Amino acid sequence: MEIFLTTVSALNDETRIKLLRFIDENGSMCVCDLQESFGMIQSRLSRHLKILKDAGFLRVDRQGTWAYYSIRTPLDRFRLQALEEIKTLALFLPEFKKCSSNNEGCTIK
Repeated sequence: MEIFLTTVSALNDETRIKLLRFIDENGSMCVCDLQESFGMIQSRLSRHLKILKDAGFLRVDRQGTWAYYSIRTPLDRFRLQALEEIKTLALFLPEFKKCSSNNEGCTIK
């Protein structure tokens, strides 16, 4: 029951819905790319990403000091269906703004 409630709670926020859709559409990306694209301060963004990760939607790959987020695979049926429903929503997503160059990691200090 607790896992179900954690998952549902993670979906109870428009920003997190947009983040899931954005990552799903654009693939694995560094936190700085998300920060740049969403125009969000790092601490607020990190909180949203942690909630989505704890709810089982995201995986994080650390490469040195950088963290790259992607949709976790495989997803269980419930999370997969939730993600499929999110794809049908008419959402305004920001333009993807890449802050890192040549896959060398974040350039934001």
